[in-house]
Amino acid sequence: MKLIRFGHPGQEQPGIITPKGKRLDVSAFGENFDEKFFEKNGLERLSEWLKKNAATCPEVSSDVRLGAPIGRPSKIICVGLNYASHASESNMQLPAEPVLFFKSTTAICGPYDEVIIPKGATKLDWEVELAVVIGKKASYVDEASAMDYVAGYVVHNDISEREFQLERSGQWVKGKSADTFAPLGPFLADKSEIPDPHNLGIWLKVNGETLQNGNTNDLVFKVPVLVSYISQFMTLLPGDVISTGTPSGVGLGFNPPRYLKPGDVMELGIDGLGVSRQEVVAYS
Repeated sequence: MKLIRFGHPGQEQPGIITPKGKRLDVSAFGENFDEKFFEKNGLERLSEWLKKNAATCPEVSSDVRLGAPIGRPSKIICVGLNYASHASESNMQLPAEPVLFFKSTTAICGPYDEVIIPKGATKLDWEVELAVVIGKKASYVDEASAMDYVAGYVVHNDISEREFQLERSGQWVKGKSADTFAPLGPFLADKSEIPDPHNLGIWLKVNGETLQNGNTNDLVFKVPVLVSYISQFMTLLPGDVISTGTPSGVGLGFNPPRYLKPGDVMELGIDGLGVSRQEVVAYS
């Protein structure tokens, strides 16, 4: 199943994309795709509901805005240096354990929304990432059962302001959390749609030029390791997002570095998870 949320910012309604590519409004199901939905086995309940009600669900026009496919989660946990190629371009050794940082949930926006350059920002960068959505409360989970806690997957553009991240006391969260710095979508694919999350093509273009072109088989720490590892340090709640890192090709890795400017357009995608597109605009 593929979940979407559509409508104006802050007023998104739940929907799905059918196997034939139609967008259906499932507001009549009575729940949005948030923590409570996942906590109460929402994916299975929605699937059963659709067997009886899909034929009466209104179709959503393709010109209606898509928001992030999940409601605001309790947290976004990101994993740094989790592709061997990206660690190499950053001139950093592979980490012995996952490198974790947070990203503010107020950074979340839709897959086709504009990305806004914050005040005082000069080093805006891109990072296409596979994000994992947690399906049920996870605490001290072992690796063998970790996938039982995964609801599905979504494309994430981990927008970063490198000066804020690396030159302002080295606190990564400051360079990761501005408004619009976390475009998610276009849809959330439940894990039945993605049998192997560790063999997916992953890419990003800027103004039509392919700058990132990798595969999730290059992940240093795989999805079960990450879910288990993170759950040793904090409780993961339904709907929480784990962003698993980015392959090589980020702006910081070029010599000289390449950063985004107003008018630039990013397109990014992952096999089976669709393509998103964001235009960069100046803060006003």
